[in-house]
Amino acid sequence: MEFRITTRNELDTIELAQNFESEKFPNMIICLNGELGSGKTMFTKGIANALGIKENITSPTFNIIKEYEGELPLYHMDVYRLDGNSEGVGIEEYFTKGGVVVIEWADTIKDILPDERLDIEFKVTSENKRLLILKPYGKKYEELCEAVL
Repeated sequence: MEFRITTRNELDTIELAQNFESEKFPNMIICLNGELGSGKTMFTKGIANALGIKENITSPTFNIIKEYEGELPLYHMDVYRLDGNSEGVGIEEYFTKGGVVVIEWADTIKDILPDERLDIEFKVTSENKRLLILKPYGKKYEELCEAVL
């Protein structure tokens, strides 16, 4: 199953993320993939905003994982720099800490991702437009997409 949605600008991307947050649940895993500047961090900002997080959300490129406190904890990861080697980082521990996990460049660590998750591919179609391809893995993620879209 696959869902497709086009966003016309950054506000559309943020609004979509806020809609996903409205259906949040503990241990929610959202995996984001797409080229630089395609909207992955903007999507994460929308999730954070809706969780009541006031801090400025930036890509955790050098930290790998940033933790934020909100209605549920937000664990924002950027695994690009790991180059597929996540050994010793402890990423898997976050999957069961009761928060919302958002992973940028998740394709680079496919081997450790949980079976149940939501994958979102960001494709740049013009300067402001993005095609988002959502692939839910597991019943609760299928229900999540159906509720939001």
